[in-house]
Amino acid sequence: QVQLVESGGGLVQAGGSLRLSCAASGSIFRVNAMSWYRQAPGNQRELVADITRGGSTNYAGSVKGRFTISRDNAKNTVYLQMNSLETEDTAVYYCKAAISTGLPRVYDYWGQGTQVTVSS
Repeated sequence: QVQLVESGGGLVQAGGSLRLSCAASGSIFRVNAMSWYRQAPGNQRELVADITRGGSTNYAGSVKGRFTISRDNAKNTVYLQMNSLETEDTAVYYCKAAISTGLPRVYDYWGQGTQVTVSS
């Protein structure tokens, strides 16, 4: 069994900052790529940022320069530092991790989501 637990969401004023965390636990052999997605009401879930095990990153254009993804491989944890938040960033944020449990295949696991609300 593998679990991803997110934390750090909340209510913040426009221009403010939040830091999200997502920790993977359970029967883990290796955590590969880790990602943050978000879903606003009425919208499809979209990729915000992802990071390889080696630290290579990729960002959605709408957050580039404002958000920073990072990870701690020893803790199986991924972070999302969100600065200069805008009302359009309001959404439920989900983390995803590609995890090997020791078997040949790698599976994607999702967290339960954390609400981020940015007020004007």
